[in-house]
Amino acid sequence: MIVTFSVANFLSFNEEETFSMVASKRLSDHPDHLVSIPGSEEMALRGSILYGANGAGKSNFFKALAYLQKIACDQRKKGAGTGRSAFRFRADPEAPSLFDLQFIAGNTLYRYGLTLDDDRILEEWLLEVDGNREKTIYERKTDATDTVTVNPKGLKGAGEKVQALATVGGPKGQSFLATIRATLNPSEVQGRLREAMDWFGSGMRCIRPDSRFVTLGHALSIDQNFRSFAGDFLRAASTGVDKLDVAHKEISEDQLKSMLPNFLFEKVVEDTKEDNWAFLEIGSNREIVIEKTGCHRYHLLSVKSIHQHETSQEIFFDFAEESDGTQRLLHLLPALHQLHTEGGVFVIDEIERSMHPLLVRKFLQFFFQRCGGNRRQLIVTSHESKLLDQKLLRRDEIWFAEKNQRGATTLYSLADFRPRKDLKLDKHYLQGRFGAIPFLSETEAIMKKAEGSYEQSSA
Repeated sequence: MIVTFSVANFLSFNEEETFSMVASKRLSDHPDHLVSIPGSEEMALRGSILYGANGAGKSNFFKALAYLQKIACDQRKKGAGTGRSAFRFRADPEAPSLFDLQFIAGNTLYRYGLTLDDDRILEEWLLEVDGNREKTIYERKTDATDTVTVNPKGLKGAGEKVQALATVGGPKGQSFLATIRATLNPSEVQGRLREAMDWFGSGMRCIRPDSRFVTLGHALSIDQNFRSFAGDFLRAASTGVDKLDVAHKEISEDQLKSMLPNFLFEKVVEDTKEDNWAFLEIGSNREIVIEKTGCHRYHLLSVKSIHQHETSQEIFFDFAEESDGTQRLLHLLPALHQLHTEGGVFVIDEIERSMHPLLVRKFLQFFFQRCGGNRRQLIVTSHESKLLDQKLLRRDEIWFAEKNQRGATTLYSLADFRPRKDLKLDKHYLQGRFGAIPFLSETEAIMKKAEGSYEQSSA
């Protein structure tokens, strides 16, 4: 679970801004939305929604989290730098960017962060937090000569190869976490370090507005529980879909060649990762599954939606023929299913994209009512004001993004305003009481100017 996230000098963030999932002690509503924070008397929130006008920085908040995850996990090409996007209105454009994340993995609260510029990671740290105390797992620094040093103070239980790697340091533009992932097998990393690495690798999922669940067909094919859950949810959402099925066909290498460009086919065949399977999405409704054996086998999967005809006859459609909203919902349902059956953190940008407001509300209601238990968290960005309802969300679960006069994003919580429990939040939000809405007053002048131009051209 995410507890706090701070970012500075990245995209539209200038000075350090902090997004907090620590519950306010002043509020007593929705106690089932709370999870205890290890080593603390504080509680963490299970869900949150971030509002703001177009261009205010909601998606940049999402991108900042996704960027930090990428830096923590992915190997960087030599000479590629850090790939950061600094705030462009600063007087000192070379100033470092900051990322600082507190998260819960297992039963431990961790703090991971770094400062970096365009060329190198200047500082990096991983700490174990227990109340007001912080225990260093490792600290890394890059000096002016690009020499990387890692203080392995807390790495004694992480494994001998990890300690040896700490003496090397790694590339200047790559995090030490990513260097470990690229150099060592998972079995060679142990203890707290392994737990934190695993969380970055699979404990948090960032879903863009155009994201598709690439292995959807495979997941529906092998997991009967997920297929039933997805079909039931689509039916309950009045999409017209009653059930889902997956058409499965083994194809030859020559058939696969005819479906893919040569360069992509060669990449697929030469892929020698340790996984037993590889997946490739082609089009909007079909997947190629490669079973990695001594002699590769190729399978073509197509998701089918089943509609019930009035005569009780089942009518099959390619799922690509369904509406954009129905397709979007299905690609989000793995998040709900995983949060219902397992755990983790899902961060969804523009959750309402292509979906009806009532459907988005049901999505959030399902999460809060059916995805209880520890370590399950959903954070979304949205424009949909109808979700501003204290029957659905706590006041400290509602956040806003707004740009100041310098064009920089600021973040603040609805709890800062202390609204009454019976206040119509959506109405007052649209009236501008909480900020974070577009200013449209100048559009009237633009319309009058346009009307004048039209009258002159007509004359």
